[in-house]
Amino acid sequence: MRPEETFDFQIRKSWISLSKMYNDVVQPYGITKAVGFALLNIDVKKGTPSTALGPKMGMESTSLSRVLKSMETQGWITREANPADKRSVLIKLTEEGLKKRTISRKAVIDFNNAVLSEVSDEERKVFFQTLEKIQSVSADIRSIHEDSDK
Repeated sequence: MRPEETFDFQIRKSWISLSKMYNDVVQPYGITKAVGFALLNIDVKKGTPSTALGPKMGMESTSLSRVLKSMETQGWITREANPADKRSVLIKLTEEGLKKRTISRKAVIDFNNAVLSEVSDEERKVFFQTLEKIQSVSADIRSIHEDSDK
């Protein structure tokens, strides 16, 4: 089997293409794909606990720490004590962070609309169903390997 015939290859190739496209689109505004993704995952009104942000984004805590530090340095977020749980910190967007979030959100919506203009409703449904199956298979395989490690 040639690499381009595997699901893994096609998913990684698409993800790399998406990453490059998003970085190119938001770079003129001083945003990276990772920062844009973080901006989109922070609750605009209440903020988001820092401990919830990593899992929400599928990002390791060390990588997330670097992204948050960069965003804080830029003045796009603040860290505040969580009134519901003093042990955790809420990440909140500043006014400038809200502006950067709007730019990131527009990039995602523009891409989504461009794809929708090329893909039929049926193709979209099949695509999402296929991705759900792929996610399920990968979770099953992870579970098998976790069990075999015990």
